[in-house]
Formats: sequence, structure tokens, C-alpha cells
Amino acid sequence: MAQKKAILTAAVSGAVHTPEMSPYLPVTPEEIIRQSVEAYEAGAAVVHIHARTPESGEPTSDLKIMHQIISGIKRRCDVIICITTGASQMMTTQERLAVVPEFQPELASCNAGAMNFVLAGLLDHLPEHSPEWAKRYLGGTYDNVFSNTYLGMETYIRTMQDNGTVPEFEIYDAGMINNVAYFRKKGILTAPVYLQFVLGVQGGLPATVDNLVFLRATAERQLGDSFSWSVAAAGKAQFPIAAAGLAMGGGVRVGLEDNLYIRPRELAQSNAQQIQAAAELARILGREIAAPEEARKILGLKGSDRVRF
Repeated sequence: MAQKKAILTAAVSGAVHTPEMSPYLPVTPEEIIRQSVEAYEAGAAVVHIHARTPESGEPTSDLKIMHQIISGIKRRCDVIICITTGASQMMTTQERLAVVPEFQPELASCNAGAMNFVLAGLLDHLPEHSPEWAKRYLGGTYDNVFSNTYLGMETYIRTMQDNGTVPEFEIYDAGMINNVAYFRKKGILTAPVYLQFVLGVQGGLPATVDNLVFLRATAERQLGDSFSWSVAAAGKAQFPIAAAGLAMGGGVRVGLEDNLYIRPRELAQSNAQQIQAAAELARILGREIAAPEEARKILGLKGSDRVRF
């Protein structure tokens, strides 16, 4: 379904890239806060937040660090804060989900199925001086399944709904749309349905326009017209797929979690730079940019005054 206004999301730091890959990747709470606010000022209605250990840049589920980040963002602007529950595929369900009852955010990511989520190819791009945790973390994905069982997904959905949090379903393959439709048909999923198509991850669907069209058509068949959607793409496919998503009437996610570059062989200097580029694409295509309050209405969110941070 087409949305009148385009929701732009900045995936600020993620859990994929390591600090050695780009000096512009935000790692400390202060850096993540600053780049989130700058992305909001550039046109982002949503910031997608992961936490990292400040000293090393390693992904962390530390609630104190997450609280420092999200409360700092909230004090400085009214952007929608989407907290990850996919902080690292190496973490337990309990570690990943703890942020929801603790902070009761408006929006949280909800991975919609199990998959091979392989990051081992990034080992070839690590500088020699990279820390052992980075080599262990990226290499470990080659022999790991990102586990999101039906019981796990039901737990995520129920926990989010009990806390007034709308799930942002991360869709890496078409079968994951069937999973979302199953939980809605069973009456377990009652919150508004928001799908974030994520293309180009090794183990998921490749980042092509054909696959984006296929995912949206599958969602329309399975869910009717009662869903909102956005698209993200990994690496160099980020902006071509963003352009397609905007042309098709969806929202888009950009940011240094998904792609460290602004154009071939030129590192992006901030998340704001990528949001500015996405906003310009939207304007060229005749799409208006949704402000946070407009995005809240589109996605059926409760408002920033009802979170717990």
C-alpha cells in the first residue's frame, strides 16, 4: 500500500560494522545521541537504536547504556525512537527483549523469522589491527542461525503489545510475511502492522527491485491493505533500493548500520548526510517527508509521553 508521506528512518549504528571500518560510525552514547539528533534535523522521523560498549564498540545489551542513549535523544528532540530487539544474533532472547518492558518504547524491531544472517564476508574488510571481538563476532555468524522461533516471535509480540510498543517487523524473506499473517490470523498480533523489508543480507533475499516488488505484493496478498511498510538495503544497494521504495509509495531506512558510504568509494560522514540524500530523492519523486507526529499517526504509535525513559 502507498503512504501519502514518506517516513524516513535512520539506522544509526547497528551491530554489523565495526569502528575500524569507518571513523564516522557512532559508538559511544554521546556520538549516537548526536548523530540521532542530526538525523532528525535532516528529516528522519524515526531513529533505530543499538547500543555499543563505548570503549570497544562491541554490541551490548547493557540497559544502562541504552537508557543513556535513548533518554539523551529524547531530551533533545521528539524523534520516534525504535529500539532494537535484534541487538546481536549472538545474544539470548531474554537479553534482546529486555529493553521492551524496561523502557516501553513506542516502536521496537521484531525479527519475523529464523535465518542464516551471515556477516563473515566482512572479515575481508577488517584492518589488521581490529580487535579480537570483531573477528570472533563476524566470523561466528558463519556457523550460527539467527534464532527466531514461533514461540520466540509470539513472546516478542505479546511482550511488545503488553507494553504499548508497536512491533516493527524485520522482513528478510517472503516466508516471514507469512509468519506475521499467521500471528494476526490467530489473534495474537493485534497491534498495527508495520513491515520493514530488509534486502541484501547474506542469507536473505538479494537487494533487487524485483524482490522488493515481490515482497510488497506478497504482503498485500497476505495482509490486505492494513499495513505500513518501509525498505532498507545493505551496502551499495542502499540508495537504488531507497529510490525504488520511495517511487513505490513506501518509507525508507538508511543509515550507517546498513551502509557506510554516501556514494561509491566515499564514506558517509554521518547518518544525517544519508538522510539528507534520502530526503532529496523523495522530493525529486514528488513525495512529502513525514514529520515525527505524522509518522506516529501513520504507524499508530502511542506518543513519546507514554514511554518509560
